[in-house]
Amino acid sequence: MERYQEIERSIIKRFRKEIWRPFIKGIQNYDLIQEGDKIAVCMSGGKDSMLLAKLMQELQRHGKMKFEIVFLVMDPGYNEFNRQTIINNAETLNIPITMFNTDIFDIVADVEDTPCYLCARMRRGYLYKHAQELGCNKIALGHHFDDVIETILMGMLYGAQIQTMMPKLHSTNHEGMQLIRPMYLVKEEEIINWCHYNDLQFIQCACRFTETCTSCDNGGGGSKRQEMKQLIKRFRQTNPNIDMNIFKSVHDVNLKTIIGYHDGDKAYNFLDDYNDK
Repeated sequence: MERYQEIERSIIKRFRKEIWRPFIKGIQNYDLIQEGDKIAVCMSGGKDSMLLAKLMQELQRHGKMKFEIVFLVMDPGYNEFNRQTIINNAETLNIPITMFNTDIFDIVADVEDTPCYLCARMRRGYLYKHAQELGCNKIALGHHFDDVIETILMGMLYGAQIQTMMPKLHSTNHEGMQLIRPMYLVKEEEIINWCHYNDLQFIQCACRFTETCTSCDNGGGGSKRQEMKQLIKRFRQTNPNIDMNIFKSVHDVNLKTIIGYHDGDKAYNFLDDYNDK
């Protein structure tokens, strides 16, 4: 076998229970892909998006639905080493990437307040725009199960609200476009295990600003998302079901026990109709 074929085989065989089945379950549970879709699989060069590309490739080959894929790589201003690493890994994995350049890193270079937020929004916008120009109706991102529960905890602990990372979203600025997250139920630990099993090395955070970005560093303790990773790791040591309980909690919200919530601009407080009951 070619190396890429061995890597593909590992997804279906060795990691069938840990990766392939959760991947398929997420697509089915949240109705992420429909017949005739043209999906831009957005690849940053990290482990998550690279695995997503292989999963989508396998699904296209062996799944029942017919859909098209574009493997889209945006270069926001990577250094030459990271850019070449992405190209080399794509060749190793037999993924035919379409790469385009932007100057996002240069634009946010002088931004002092929330540069990461601005960078993320600009990246998303460019991906939507370029995917739409290629005739796609969806973009697929490599967020996984751990990203979801980290978002839930960050919202509660730092945002003072209950929110989550949705499995799919309609674009508010690009009509007819949707964002999907096919690895919604795949745990990060299994992605790491897959990388190690196949001796794959992907780029980490390729941002040139993270070493000096104080808003990303959480006072020297790493990013807030990294803080959530460590918190969840401790939770799992106490009870391996805690992460799943966090996940399920946003699937079964009892509004009768919620003091207040909002739907868009409309806010509700339990006192609004308390005396009518």
